[in-house]
Amino acid sequence: MSKHMSLRGKIKFAELTDTGKVRDHNEDAIGLNSDMGLLVLADGMGGYQAGEVASGIAVQTITDLASEGATREERNVIDPHTGLMRQTIVLRDAVARANKIISQTAQSQTHCEGMGTTLVAAMFYDNKISIAHVGDSRAYRLRNKQFEQLTMDHSLLQELVDRGFYSEEEAQRSTNRNYVTRALGVEPTVEVELQEYDVLPDDIYLLCSDGLSDMVEDEDIHLTISTFSANLNVVNEQLVQLANEHGGRDNVSVQLAQVVDSFAAKKGLLAKLSSLIGS
Repeated sequence: MSKHMSLRGKIKFAELTDTGKVRDHNEDAIGLNSDMGLLVLADGMGGYQAGEVASGIAVQTITDLASEGATREERNVIDPHTGLMRQTIVLRDAVARANKIISQTAQSQTHCEGMGTTLVAAMFYDNKISIAHVGDSRAYRLRNKQFEQLTMDHSLLQELVDRGFYSEEEAQRSTNRNYVTRALGVEPTVEVELQEYDVLPDDIYLLCSDGLSDMVEDEDIHLTISTFSANLNVVNEQLVQLANEHGGRDNVSVQLAQVVDSFAAKKGLLAKLSSLIGS
């Protein structure tokens, strides 16, 4: 029997992707499993429409493997080797597998040569969220009117900011923002950045491609979410519209998750027994 607890009714989800005003096709890909509390967003790159091959493989592979792994694993268990939650490990392994498939495809199909994709993925479980990211697609959180970027871009610009060559303000105005230092599928292996956070009711999480964050200031994203938060689909439509009004130079993808209620995991029999014995 599956140990998985459905998150239906506990978290509201919405997603939207748009080609934008300049590109002729959409190389972003998004995937959502609302029962599992899984969001995956990828922004592909590579000539001859290969970017959409890479982002498509990433979303498909991670959605399939993470859903499968999460159902199979005992949830809310800490992995003794890494100190990470099992869900985070499941997510990491799914991203690693996607990287391998994209890399192999890029090598075997001539029209896919040099393709890759950025990635941000999030998984909710037991009042927690695991986030995995590679590249400059981002995750943000709105909590008690505080809007915060949770992921740091793997980009040349961010590295220059970190080393003090640029201020955050100068970086905002910089034109060469899109040079990523990490992507899925470019090398046979990839370093995936992983984070875990506790989740509170009323939190809103946003995953987006740089088609949003390059076109729209964080304050405007924050204001849009706050203003329209009664309807997540409207928030997404407004965010995409803003990106397009500001030039829409890239494909834009947004995914939102709003926590409605606590979703603590039901403890398995073993956990219950050990807590009885331990008490």
